[in-house]
Amino acid sequence: MSQPADPVREYLRQQGAPYHVIANGLRGLVENWERIGAAVEAGYNLLLDDYLNDMDGRQLLENALSVAPAEVRDAFLDRVQAADQRIRALVVPANRCLWGQIVAEEEGWRDNKQWWYFTRPRNAGPQLLEELRGQGLTE
Repeated sequence: MSQPADPVREYLRQQGAPYHVIANGLRGLVENWERIGAAVEAGYNLLLDDYLNDMDGRQLLENALSVAPAEVRDAFLDRVQAADQRIRALVVPANRCLWGQIVAEEEGWRDNKQWWYFTRPRNAGPQLLEELRGQGLTE
């Protein structure tokens, strides 16, 4: 049995990703994470559902990197690490996993590995901050 021409796009297809996400492949996932970094830096003014969706995008990127051929993964790692570093400087720990402890346990997420699910923007917009407080995700 032959390997798919692009294992990342095949993975995205299997995950039910929208066509544009599949078409843009790993490059698109990296560019999206970089855009999220800019939004967090500017003061994240969307809602909690939007933020969770963006963090799911980071998890999708993580999973896509794990199936990418080494030469493809290596071509993007510097950008991913730079975006991670940028975002990590702009977030603070949440009191727990943003999706809840049950989901974290079911998925095997850990705050030291999937840190994006255990942090929140330091500079959250007022609506997001209100939602985070309502969910007990702030100090």
